[in-house]
Amino acid sequence: METVEQQNKNISKDDRKGLYKTIFSRRDVRNQFLDTPIPDEVLSRILYAAHYAPSAGFMQPWDFLLIRNSETRKKVHAAFTLAHTTASMFPGEKQDACCDFKLKGILDCALNICVTCDTTRTSPVPFDLPHVSTRDTYSSVCTIQNLWLAARAEGLGVGWVSIIDEETLKAILEIPAHVVPVGYLCVGYVSHFLKKPEMENDGWLPRLDIRNLISFDRWHGQPERSEAGILQQLKQDADFPAAAQEGE
Repeated sequence: METVEQQNKNISKDDRKGLYKTIFSRRDVRNQFLDTPIPDEVLSRILYAAHYAPSAGFMQPWDFLLIRNSETRKKVHAAFTLAHTTASMFPGEKQDACCDFKLKGILDCALNICVTCDTTRTSPVPFDLPHVSTRDTYSSVCTIQNLWLAARAEGLGVGWVSIIDEETLKAILEIPAHVVPVGYLCVGYVSHFLKKPEMENDGWLPRLDIRNLISFDRWHGQPERSEAGILQQLKQDADFPAAAQEGE
């Protein structure tokens, strides 16, 4: 039987550091996009990374709509602007902040990508149905994460447009009724990547302490003495994300 080291021999220490650096330096980009074109070889790599995401029952429910047409993007931007009324739900400073987060990347970035979920793409005998009816959607979310991390590794920013009416978007992009748009993404080169996520940096919400998000064996279950080590290790590693981002 192979040891852990032997099984992992093709992933070097530098590979591992690069992965963590990419994860911790990934950002939801909103206003830093450049109009620099994305070379086909770069776009091909990030699409392959997205396509190799995990999926329940190997159903691969995703499709990728690549949107460069300016008129189509103007329609999407108009739909986003119309839907962007949630700021009125927030009082005072947060209302102003919400308006500031308005995403112009739909028009400014090199490429828009709509990632969808085909709810009919499964085997004749559906895997694990009906226990998790949203497994296909979750699979498409996994592909977005793969795409996002691959894009960051290529020096590309990604912004996820989360405020838009689904039916309006489907009409603009002529998406069939059985297909669900899961994520509308702005993708392109950027002037810079922020040190911290924009909403964290602007005080929208603080970063939660991961130790408060961990339970043992049941909801809010406390650790046995033998399990407490992970909480101590997490405390000790509190600087790990920042250090990894700097490549240390």
